[in-house]
Parts: sequence; structure tokens; C-alpha cells
Amino acid sequence: MAQKCNGARIMTCKSAFVYSNSLLNYHFHSDHPFNQKRVLLTKDLLEASDILDQTDMIKPRMATEEELALFHDVPYIEAVKKASKGLLSDKEAMEYGIGTEDTPIFSGMHEASSYLVGATLEAVDAVLESNYDHALNLGGGLHHGFKRKASGFCIYNDGAIAINYIRQKYNLRVLYVDTDAHHGDGVQWAFYDDPNVCTFSIHETGRYLFPGTGNVNERGIKEGHGYTFNLPIDAFTEDESFIQLYKSAFEEITSFFQPDVIVTQNGADAHSLDPLTHLCASMQIYEKIPSIAHQLAHTYCNGKWIALGGGGYDIWRVVPRAWAQIWSIMKTGNKLEGEIPITWQQKWNEEATVSLPTTWHDDKSKFPTIPRKAEITEKNEKVLESALKYTKNKRVL
Repeated sequence: MAQKCNGARIMTCKSAFVYSNSLLNYHFHSDHPFNQKRVLLTKDLLEASDILDQTDMIKPRMATEEELALFHDVPYIEAVKKASKGLLSDKEAMEYGIGTEDTPIFSGMHEASSYLVGATLEAVDAVLESNYDHALNLGGGLHHGFKRKASGFCIYNDGAIAINYIRQKYNLRVLYVDTDAHHGDGVQWAFYDDPNVCTFSIHETGRYLFPGTGNVNERGIKEGHGYTFNLPIDAFTEDESFIQLYKSAFEEITSFFQPDVIVTQNGADAHSLDPLTHLCASMQIYEKIPSIAHQLAHTYCNGKWIALGGGGYDIWRVVPRAWAQIWSIMKTGNKLEGEIPITWQQKWNEEATVSLPTTWHDDKSKFPTIPRKAEITEKNEKVLESALKYTKNKRVL
């Protein structure tokens, strides 16, 4: 499909949508906020919108234990395998962050988690080996996982594994961009001393939200100093400030770092309706986030862009619309507008716990009025200025 990319240049963007029902097996319990049904809801919404079909899809695979060990310690992998079969002791579970309220044990958790990682690695290979321009794995983006510990709903950190996979197999410089409302801590710390991996996270300030990290002064160490960027924005930030900061920082950082490939984590929890965060964005940001990533991937990386899912806890009204925009930008270069297909609403209306949206946009008149908007915007602009100081100094050097 011909489309306009990178200004006036005309090109064909070949995009891969990684999916199988195996991605839905990552399921803690029925009351847990992390619900992978949102991946299925998004897929169904795209199919109902006639923008996704079987020819676009590639199947995930299970990541091997050797691939998991590109980031995770082997004893941790063994612990997850034991927990998966109900054989992990309470003491071991506590040591490895498994069996907590956030990340409870469930049967088959090792296999389910390995499929999420394998799906991301399939996305990587599709772009770097199989002549796709872009690839999307909405089942991935589990950015809180650590080398030897589960955290924040995340067992295996597919993003960190994928970046190490790219570095070892393809020897490319990676820019990782995280727009989840929660700081992308696991990926940041994984590459904190690595000058060939640049991480950029825009998130709600850790003053009010898990994991409490992601301050502006977290810039990397040793050879990696200056290749970590954080924009901790204020609670109740609205569309205009979010988009202005994201666009300015993303463009500046990409120009500074000159990546070979861009990996984005696309949490959909900065929306005003999300039950776990305190930001006040609308669907407007979820049109801009992939559009800017798409443009910069074509400008700097010959289109090489791998996108992952992430957080997002209003699975009926927010996540499917937000994630569908990523695929629409990848495949057509255009955002989805107008009315939501009635067939999708009819299919899921009985099961939905809230009224399903009828349009791609939000009615902003129903959003809360934030009296501190000017103050929040000013504070965010100061954060942006502080975060980008290093890029300007680096150029002088």
C-alpha cells in the first residue's frame, strides 16, 4: 500500500502484526488489572475496521531459555519455571518477586511469559531480517521486569531481552522510547551504562505513582552517561503539554543519538479514564504518539520501528482505540477517525463492564477541568529543559 511517509516522500510501508491466542495466556486471575483480553479487543476492532487481516499477521513463538538469559539470570528463570508448576517455595518466591499481589503465581506462567518474549523477538526479526518496515507486538512491553526479579505485573522483560538480541545479533544502536504512564525502570537500568542503547521515558512523576523512579537526574553511568532521558511529568497533565514535551524530546533525542532502529513501548494508561494513574490525556495523544515515532523512524532508521504494548487498564474504552491507532499509522500512515464499527460494539457490548465508545475521539467536554493547567504546563516545560541539557552540551563537546 502506497503512503506518504517522511514529508513528501512516497514509499510502501510493509508492517507485521504479531498475534496468536497464545498471547492471551498471560493471565494472573480474573480480578487482576493486567488483562490481556485488551489485545484481542484491539485485534477485533482493527478487523472490524477493515485495516487488519490474516495477510498482515505473523505468529509468535516461545522464546528459548538462552534468549531469556540474554537479560535474566538463569536462577531466576529456573524459579519462574518452578512457580509455573506450583513447585516454588514461599521463601524463593519472595526472593524473586513472584507470588506478590502485583505479580501472583499462575499455572503455566513460564510458558505464557516466554510467548510474549518470543512475539517481540519475532517482531524484531520481521523488521531486521524479513524486510518489514515496522512490526507490532501488543502482547509485549513488560518494562518493569528485572534481571532476577519480577515486578509490576512483569515476569520476563521482553523489551530488555529484545534490545540485547538486537545488539548481539544485528549490532545496531537502539533508541528505546517508553510512553507508559509508569516509568520504564527495568529497561532503563538494564542499559544504564551502555552508550549504544539510548532510553527515553515520559511518565507520571514517581512522587505519586509506582515505581517511584524516572527522575530527570537519572542520566546513566560510566560510558552510558548521557544516554538515559526521563520526563517525569506532573499529575493531571493534559494533552497539549504531553504532546509538546513528547514531540520536542523525541525529536531532540533522536537527532542527538542517531539510532539504527527504534523500539517503542506504548502503554495506554496516561488516559484520564485509566484507573491506576493520575494523568488527564485523551485519545488525542494516542494519535500523535505513533505518528511521531513513524516519522522519526523513517527520517533516521530507514523505517525500522518495532512497537510493543505495555500498561493500560481501561480495557474497554481506552486501550483498543489507543493501540489500534499504532497499527493504522504503521499500515496506512493515517489515524483512524469517525465512528467505531457497530459490529465491534455489538460483539462485545454484553460482556463489557462499561458503555463502549462509539467514536475514535473523546468528547473533551466530559473530561474534568484542571484548575492548575497553566502551573502544570510551566512545571513540565522546566522538566523538559532540564532533561535535554545533555544533548546540547554533547554537541558542543
